[in-house]
Amino acid sequence: MRTSVNASGGFAEKSSDEKSSLNTGVVALVGSPNSGKTTLFNWLTGSRFKTVNYPGSTVEHSVGTTHARFGGPLSVMDTPGTYSLDPKSPDERVTHQAIFAHRSFGSARLVVSIADATQLWRHLLLTKQILEAGFPTILAVTMNDLLNEKGETLDTEMLSRELGIPVVLIDGRLGGGVQELTDAIREELGKGFAPKRVTTVEAAWTPEKVERTLAETAKIAAHAIRALPPKDQREAQKLTARERTRQLDRVLLHPVFGLILFFGLMTALFSSIFWAAAPAMDLVDQSLSWIGESVLNLNPENLFFQFLSGGVFASLAAVLVFVPQIFILFLGIILLEDTGYLARSATLIDRPLSKLGMGGRSFVPLLSGYACAVPAMMAARTINSPKERWLTLFVVPLMSCSARLPVYALLLAFLFHGGSAWMAGLALAVIYIGSLVVGAFAAMIASRFLKGDDRSFFMLELPVYRRPHPMMVLNQAWMRTKSYVLRAGPPIFTFALLIWVATTFPNFRTEDPTERLNTSYAGRLGQVIEPIFEPMCGDWRTGVGLISAFAAREVFVSSLAVVFHVADGEDETTMQDSLLTKMQEAKAPNGYPLFTLASVLGLIVFFMIALQCLSTVMVAARESGGWKFAIVQLAVFNIVAYVLAVSIVQGLRALGIA
Repeated sequence: MRTSVNASGGFAEKSSDEKSSLNTGVVALVGSPNSGKTTLFNWLTGSRFKTVNYPGSTVEHSVGTTHARFGGPLSVMDTPGTYSLDPKSPDERVTHQAIFAHRSFGSARLVVSIADATQLWRHLLLTKQILEAGFPTILAVTMNDLLNEKGETLDTEMLSRELGIPVVLIDGRLGGGVQELTDAIREELGKGFAPKRVTTVEAAWTPEKVERTLAETAKIAAHAIRALPPKDQREAQKLTARERTRQLDRVLLHPVFGLILFFGLMTALFSSIFWAAAPAMDLVDQSLSWIGESVLNLNPENLFFQFLSGGVFASLAAVLVFVPQIFILFLGIILLEDTGYLARSATLIDRPLSKLGMGGRSFVPLLSGYACAVPAMMAARTINSPKERWLTLFVVPLMSCSARLPVYALLLAFLFHGGSAWMAGLALAVIYIGSLVVGAFAAMIASRFLKGDDRSFFMLELPVYRRPHPMMVLNQAWMRTKSYVLRAGPPIFTFALLIWVATTFPNFRTEDPTERLNTSYAGRLGQVIEPIFEPMCGDWRTGVGLISAFAAREVFVSSLAVVFHVADGEDETTMQDSLLTKMQEAKAPNGYPLFTLASVLGLIVFFMIALQCLSTVMVAARESGGWKFAIVQLAVFNIVAYVLAVSIVQGLRALGIA
């Protein structure tokens, strides 16, 4: 399970796992970012928490119970990556409080310090701090395969004597050493000694002491790491992963070619969202269209069957048809994560972001914002500069999250209906890159209003390039897609019910569908709100969709499906074709087409900027420490979105571009 923390560092309500562990205490996994800590947690507990190749992926702590094959249950806690027990950023404070003063466990009963064998001298600094704090400690050393590729090996017995604690080698890829680690944990816990007095270390660890300790750990690492025997040395002379990584980085981290390749990869990814997903989208659309039509044919005059067909199945089809595209988006991002490329993207983007008052650490939350703004804002806890963190929190909602994808896909399908998927993909890439540009301008403007010029340093360990495990990649993409569907499902169903009722009653017996719609509750309400959306070349129907999108952006698509009664299109093969056709035929009150190039571009710009996610607003209030920030953010983004959308629509109309 995952236990969340609030912005002030306080812990959420106890879980069943925590309550059951009060008597035995907890074993805490503590290590630097990208040291293999969460991978070890997954092996120990059988959990499926995602491990990615950049700092900031764990912004909360996770508690689980060891897998049955490792003996009796042990409570294990995975903590956010930290370089020191002297916390400098919010996520490091989470680790500090989790092991020293957890609300449920008190202090950790035992700490497993995770160290990367290739960065041993630096990671041992954290181990030294843990030991000085008084925790019973075991050192788990990861990345030993990379050390062997360099022609070196680790003398664990010597390292154990130097530190005075057990040392265990861990193979994160195959789970080697995990059984030995659990045996060592049980042995330490079973010694029966009284827990040492655990004290914090912030005041004691001055910069001078850190430098002295690093010099000591460098000597320890130099003695513990030895050359492999000659036979193994010959194997190590082959092209190693580190050497391959260095060769690739000469190109991928080039200040010019690296950026060109980055944007090329993004364009290819977004283009694939259209052409690769097309067969699956057709299958989903045709299946749901057949189900909706079959349900309606059971009793076409019955209101309940009309609701199921025109309300539930039409709205679900309007959103579920885009699930294959969302799956491909997640699949592409996970592939970039698992290969180690995303860490390079952070270094490439550090210099441009520094011009805007942010830095490379802001890249992780910004990139996460393309999936969902909620975890992205929480990932901003890794930023130790308050000004950079606030700027990042401010612009994260401008990143085009996965909830916007169904809206973009529908509007681009309207613009490029029957056209090239590559053109639609290129347009989608422009939208996603455009959101980053808009965020950059927003950060540049907001930085002028934030006091303080403190800058955080950007330190990032670049992992070697690895070949992703296909089943793990597919599993993670499926889990994220499933989470999206489960999150989007309830508001879609709720608003499908409300909008169907509002567009059907009170004159549900009227045979003329246009008259029934115009005299419905939604039609009457639309006459009140219509003046607001007329400057965007919209009417009450698009207005209802935009207002309902504040519950969830995906609802905009399902709202149009319900309002336009796509299930009534008997001559259409699919619900998506029916919706696109009815959008093309829709007329505004003045008799002009409702959806044109100008109005659709206006809608795209509105969705790019508007903050329409109530969950994001609540998380912004929590992460910023108050509602003032969240309310200002909500007001500014929505006002700017409306003004820009109107300006674009009216500007294009003035140029004669309808």
